[in-house]
Amino acid sequence: MPKYIIERDIPGAGALTAQDLQGISQKSCGVLSNLGTKIQWLESYVTDDKVYCVYIAPDEATVKAHAEQGGFPANRISQVRTIIDPTTAEG
Repeated sequence: MPKYIIERDIPGAGALTAQDLQGISQKSCGVLSNLGTKIQWLESYVTDDKVYCVYIAPDEATVKAHAEQGGFPANRISQVRTIIDPTTAEG
């Protein structure tokens, strides 16, 4: 299944408390449960004013449905085409 990076504009995201992040995570997991096994949240990266989430889903529409049902912004959804790391340089 394809992997997606979701860019969420959330001003002040880096200042959210552990309790805030727990609540957001619980909301996300509840929506994922309702959507079934066709979408999986892998991890998220919180920066000062954005959250970057990594999901596995069959298509972009499923990612959008998660965002809409959870009330989360999904300002940019990008499908991962390939992954590289330092071992890629080894040829």
